[in-house]
Amino acid sequence: IHTCGYVNRDSTAGKAPFQQLLKLQPPTFNSDDQHETKPRPDGRDPALCDQHEWSDTVAAFPRAEHGGPPERGTAGGHPQAGGAMSMTETEMKEKRVPLSVVNKGVRIQTTREVVTEKYTPSDPSKASAVLADAYEQCKKITAVFAKTFYLGTKLMTEEQKTAVWAIYVWCRRTDDLVDGPRAMMSPETMRADLAAWEERLYEVWDGRPEDSLDLALLDTKRRYPDMELEPFLDMIQGMIMDTPQLGQDRYQTWDELYLYCYRVASTVGLMCLPVMGTAKGYTFEQAKEPAIALGIALQITNILRDVGEDAVRGRIYLPLEDLERFGVTEQNLINGVMDENYKNLIKFEIQRARDYYALSQEGIPMLAPEARLSVQAAGDMYGEILNKIEANDYDNFRKRAFVSKFEKFSVLPKSWATVSAMPKE
Repeated sequence: IHTCGYVNRDSTAGKAPFQQLLKLQPPTFNSDDQHETKPRPDGRDPALCDQHEWSDTVAAFPRAEHGGPPERGTAGGHPQAGGAMSMTETEMKEKRVPLSVVNKGVRIQTTREVVTEKYTPSDPSKASAVLADAYEQCKKITAVFAKTFYLGTKLMTEEQKTAVWAIYVWCRRTDDLVDGPRAMMSPETMRADLAAWEERLYEVWDGRPEDSLDLALLDTKRRYPDMELEPFLDMIQGMIMDTPQLGQDRYQTWDELYLYCYRVASTVGLMCLPVMGTAKGYTFEQAKEPAIALGIALQITNILRDVGEDAVRGRIYLPLEDLERFGVTEQNLINGVMDENYKNLIKFEIQRARDYYALSQEGIPMLAPEARLSVQAAGDMYGEILNKIEANDYDNFRKRAFVSKFEKFSVLPKSWATVSAMPKE
């Protein structure tokens, strides 16, 4: 899972007008990452309100200004990518996905019964503790599974970082769903699991979290009401593209790979953009276009780093049209053949990634000043992977393009200098 990138060039779904949703005070966080809230007039904890109140509030507003988000079961507006995935309520209860995240021995509980028992507005201190613990779990999971991403969040404000951790954890769980053993069982099983996960996402958006990690995402949505549903649905479709028997293990053209890169990487930026905010004089729509390149650049970088590992698994992400152009066969990749043709291919792909990094740079000044350094640093740190590939003489079969923590921190002065030169507003 990756850092930032933005809107699908093929997508024009509407935006839900949640600006007036839940007129509650947003939570604040102290330096110890403990959740604090301002009291409501009725004495209830604003961090958690009753699920029925959430539902009633959501129902009071139209879902979208331009036709609404994709209907449930339409695969994020792209039914051709995975087919309809709608299920009845009975089927949902029978096939509910018992997802969990294992974090170095810490198993995250994900049953509705446990969380519903804790999720009690009549006990404000208990409800607040559940939410604080949910964010703490999100922090731990992010720190373990996304080290570079986590370092980037260290440069954010307290409110921003907790929101981004919650978003990352949802992405991580989605990825774990298609990488788990159930994904190998049958296409029907995987399709049902993905349908359940998509329906569960809708329930979060409607104010009915299934567990404490869903609760963190729900609270993030409440704090940043401009956060849209569509990128989350699109990421599910990106996971389908990586799923055995449902997805694909070859990409004929760059356009095909671009769609994949958008769905699995650029969507994360769309999720996070409301959290980051925009600078004075810029809108979210303006920030999306130049920033989309960052998600694409990051995913190309991942692909180049992992060519050898992916080939062992029978997966080739580099466009086949590029292989043909440079005289590299699929068998060469699978066998790890290093020759001049292959080096020229990797040089070409590295330049493509750098071109997208350069395009993304136009969007950094459009972000709110306090959000720029984290995004700039994430891009700079990830860009170092390309330098490592070059230093390894383009051998990404036998050598890992590893950037140490020290090397990542060494990039920060450059990132800081770049951001410091930008207008402050």
